[in-house]
Amino acid sequence: MKKLMSILCMVMFLGQGSAFAQQPDYEKYGKIAITVVQADYPEANVTDYQYLGRKDLGNGQVSDSFLFKVSQDGKERDVVVTVNHSLTNNRLLNLKVEEKSPSQSTPR
Repeated sequence: MKKLMSILCMVMFLGQGSAFAQQPDYEKYGKIAITVVQADYPEANVTDYQYLGRKDLGNGQVSDSFLFKVSQDGKERDVVVTVNHSLTNNRLLNLKVEEKSPSQSTPR
């Protein structure tokens, strides 16, 4: 019985490990978005980050959007980074950074 429980636990552990190894395909572009926000706001603190979702642009191209809460000099800003990229060749097509007032941002 102990041997069966050990094998069952090992299978469950290995199954979880493979799930953790898989990363969402937008993660690469999320890292790029973080780097851009840190470069555009070098003196600010990024206090929150949210993946807003994906839009299909057609022809194998998509647009992923990310929301960053940026705090600088006592003011909080919402910064939306939109990354257009190709799913067929995994290349960045363009990137747009927009600062929005908190009331204009997408609700959680």
